[in-house]
Amino acid sequence: MEILVFGAGSLGSLVGGFCAREHHVTLVGRDPHVAAIRESGLAVEGAVEFTTHPEARTTVPDSADLALVTVKSFDTPAAGRALADCDPEITCSLQNGLGNEEALAAQLDTVLAGTCTYGARRPAPGRVECTGIGEIALGAPDGGPSAAAERAVKALRSAGIDAMHDDGMPKRLWRKLAVNAGINPTTALAGVENGALADGPLHDIASEAAREVARVAREQGVDLAESEAVAALESVVEATARNTSSMAQDVEAGTKTEIDAINGAVVDRADDRVPVNRTLTALVRARERGYGS
Repeated sequence: MEILVFGAGSLGSLVGGFCAREHHVTLVGRDPHVAAIRESGLAVEGAVEFTTHPEARTTVPDSADLALVTVKSFDTPAAGRALADCDPEITCSLQNGLGNEEALAAQLDTVLAGTCTYGARRPAPGRVECTGIGEIALGAPDGGPSAAAERAVKALRSAGIDAMHDDGMPKRLWRKLAVNAGINPTTALAGVENGALADGPLHDIASEAAREVARVAREQGVDLAESEAVAALESVVEATARNTSSMAQDVEAGTKTEIDAINGAVVDRADDRVPVNRTLTALVRARERGYGS
């Protein structure tokens, strides 16, 4: 299968590296990472170790059977426009937040929703570290059976990725959103690793953010219990205790965060008050405005 990974950051490089062991893979990203892969291949380190040689470039190829989108959520519209030039048969979002699938579907035909719990870090150009083995779940954004998802899952499994087809993707996406809404802004604003949310006041803030997400999910017709959302949050906090969240890394680096697609999306979709998500959104946006001042 011809697989295109649009967004060769840490996660995109890891997933693309796995896929390149079985398929022809094109990683689309930026230099110097792309240049390093062209010269010496992609070194995968950590929980698994191997070197592979995917095609690496800064523009999309002429065609693809499967496109995996791993860019930040604010770059999704641009990703959709770029991918329209190669018209992939199947496009799957492996991104954070809500609204990515809709943005891609505005430009592309068959779009799947996806979640990924593999841990990845990119320590240097041409290298990616697998910080934890997880799974990828794919499915139709609105739920139900999907032949396209089955085909994509088969391709990922053949490359050694733990992948599954989930016909209940709306609930899975909202559960992931509850986890991200609790962990990402709380760790970013407090400047702590995920494990700091295991107890105390930071746990209380993150847990209430997750509960609010569950309430908004039910307003949207998705049956996500508050207890399930908090349990998912606590499980991820425990499993990733030594990790620094992506939003915390963005704030530390002074780069744009995905707050609008995570907590901001909760605020935008809420019929009732969501004070914790609203406050977290406002605080992270204020930090972004203060960059460089």
